[in-house]
Amino acid sequence: MKQKSKSVLEFDKIIEKVAEFAETANGKREVMKLDASSDVESVKFKQKQTAQALSIIIEKGSPPLGGITDIKEYVKRAAVGGIISLRGLLNCADTLRAARLLKNYVLLNNKEERIYDLLEELCNGIYTNKDIEDKIFNIIISEEEIADDASPELKRIRREIQIKNNAIKNKINSIVSSSTMQKYLQENIVTMRNDRYVIPVRREYRSMVRGIIHDQSSTGSTLFIEPVAIVEMTNDISNLKVEEKREVERILLELSGMIGNINSEMMGNQEILKELDFIFAKGKYAISINGIEPNVNDRGYIRIKKGRHPLIDPKVVVPIDALLGDKFTTLIITGPNTGGKTVSLKTLGLFSLMGMAGLHLPAEYGTEISVFNAVYADIGDEQSIEQSLSTFSSHMTNIVRIMKEVDEKSFVLFDELGAGTDPTEGAALAIAVLDTLHDRKIVTAATTHYSELKLYALNTEGVINGSVEFNVETLSPTYKLLIGVPGKSNAFEISKKLGLNDYIIEKARKTIETDKVEFEDALKQIEDNRIYIEEKRREIDRLDAQSQKKHSDFIAKERKSLEKSEKIIDEANYEARKIVENAKKETAEIIKEFRKLNLEMDKNKNRRVNELRQVLNEKTKDLEENQYSEQIFEEDTYDTSTPIQKGDCVTVRSLNQKGHVISDMDNSQNVMVQIGLIKMKVKKADLIKIKSDEEEKQRTNTTRMIKLKTSSINPVIDLRGLNLDEALLELDKYLDDAFMSNLNEVQVIHGKGMGILREGITQFLKKHKHVKESRLGTFNEGGDGVTIVTFK
Repeated sequence: MKQKSKSVLEFDKIIEKVAEFAETANGKREVMKLDASSDVESVKFKQKQTAQALSIIIEKGSPPLGGITDIKEYVKRAAVGGIISLRGLLNCADTLRAARLLKNYVLLNNKEERIYDLLEELCNGIYTNKDIEDKIFNIIISEEEIADDASPELKRIRREIQIKNNAIKNKINSIVSSSTMQKYLQENIVTMRNDRYVIPVRREYRSMVRGIIHDQSSTGSTLFIEPVAIVEMTNDISNLKVEEKREVERILLELSGMIGNINSEMMGNQEILKELDFIFAKGKYAISINGIEPNVNDRGYIRIKKGRHPLIDPKVVVPIDALLGDKFTTLIITGPNTGGKTVSLKTLGLFSLMGMAGLHLPAEYGTEISVFNAVYADIGDEQSIEQSLSTFSSHMTNIVRIMKEVDEKSFVLFDELGAGTDPTEGAALAIAVLDTLHDRKIVTAATTHYSELKLYALNTEGVINGSVEFNVETLSPTYKLLIGVPGKSNAFEISKKLGLNDYIIEKARKTIETDKVEFEDALKQIEDNRIYIEEKRREIDRLDAQSQKKHSDFIAKERKSLEKSEKIIDEANYEARKIVENAKKETAEIIKEFRKLNLEMDKNKNRRVNELRQVLNEKTKDLEENQYSEQIFEEDTYDTSTPIQKGDCVTVRSLNQKGHVISDMDNSQNVMVQIGLIKMKVKKADLIKIKSDEEEKQRTNTTRMIKLKTSSINPVIDLRGLNLDEALLELDKYLDDAFMSNLNEVQVIHGKGMGILREGITQFLKKHKHVKESRLGTFNEGGDGVTIVTFK
């Protein structure tokens, strides 16, 4: 892309902001090389990379890029057999660790529906070697120290040095502490000179202390002498330190060899990590500007939805909507100064460059950009005193260069085209330039104050007017870009608002040609009508929102009322069931008492009592069956789990009528419903899907079958003649049926016999889920041969 245009559109500032999100020096350098691409597939690929980076950061947090450094020089040295420094080895290990962590960050724990294929492909190429990584960290403690355990030999050498040092300290301390030696010493201390232990001896006693002089005081009165008794021991330490240095070099050479053996893998990692840091920097920047992935085309079509210039404070920036390159290839933006024309123009150009560079755009979904071979921009006042160029000349110099270089795949931006010279000639030149570009079908956007260009846009197919809105009452721009509406400079209105005398304004009007005045008046009328229509549209939207809210409130109240009615019915059924239960209990108690008082009654009377009891049970059965049926089918027949489609049975809630959907849903979420002979359009929100008549019939048949089954349950079961296993199997099935029939109490006849069947049934009933309690029958109920079971 043209460097001058990128600078004018401030694309370089965008790159600097992206670079701030890169965490490595290599990544920052890669970002600074970022440029727009003219290949549509390459742009789509880069956009997808940014989208995946943004998505994975939102899902997993920031990627682990810490510890990555430029290790090329270290790896090259190791590859030719050289020794890497402690710091270099630590940097290599840090980079290996960062590569491993970043690979795990991308590849591990991915959800099936969230595949980051482009990032995964890069990370699959990352080389990891935890053994080398751990070995370096275990051996090298810091940039200045190697661990004693780096090798057995190094550990032995350092242990011997420690032993020798301790021996020297003990020996020299004994020398200093001796009473004979103290009178020869300047001070009773031990110090170091040239890495050797010495004692301060007075010069006059030099001959009394045998040893090697290593230094003297500034006055010469004190000699620092190494006693002869420790010279040999110190020499041993020096030899050991030479061995230590040799062993350290061997260890470093071994570690460097490990890095040298994987030099190609390390260099490959370096490139992949640089690329990943670059991609993640784009993702982080997209998050910071609340950016979206734009659609990309190569046919010159640009559509911006609520686009926000990324360099303007998000708190004050006004989003713009723009359309260019479809039905028209030239956009002419007019309006007053400081109204936002230039910002709109820059937003168009900058969005194109950002999109072609693979950066997300601060706009809404549905935004689309085109790929161009080049973006040309002539924006701003570039007059030069040194080159003796006026504003007009500098602009014309740029225009001449642009007209020579553009092709049919270019995007051209002009700010105040034709300004800085005679208005008539400037307007003529501007129209000629725009018309030339338009004939070549080159996508162009320009700002102007000239009325002639507004007329040119109105009269030329493929050219459209645009304007920035201005509030004359407040004398302030709204910065909204309006496509299809020519703008006014509003010079007279602004002057009048600021207090200029009316007669001066009228005199100025008279100096303008009549047709121009009429044109400006027409523009004012158009603008007034547009504002009026906009206000009406907002009023309609407000009324529609109120209507929707009232409709929702009505549906909510209706549902609440229905729920309240159902609750009242449930409570009534519950109370009725309680009354029946109490009546049954009282009747049972009365019959029980009656039997106790009439033990001598004959069998016929006893049978009559049982018949009366059976009649009472039959009388209450209808209520129980109804209650049970409601419990089984208490779910609503409404179906809200599947979307409404053509052919479904529905209820129109606002009408409380059933019907059939006879059309697919339109863009306004409306469907056509047939209710009887009437067809009407209804909103989806007003419909509830219900079961079809066939399903309802099937449900009714199922209910009838359950009623028939439960109504035929006998309150007595006879298990005599069965073994225990057979009896328990039959009893378990019977108890389930009896419980579903809402019987409160049943009799289990098992006989007396050996008591095995009775005992087994008793233990089985204690654990049964439906049984509340069980007891043996009374004398009149059958005694020990019968067990009375009460359900929960």
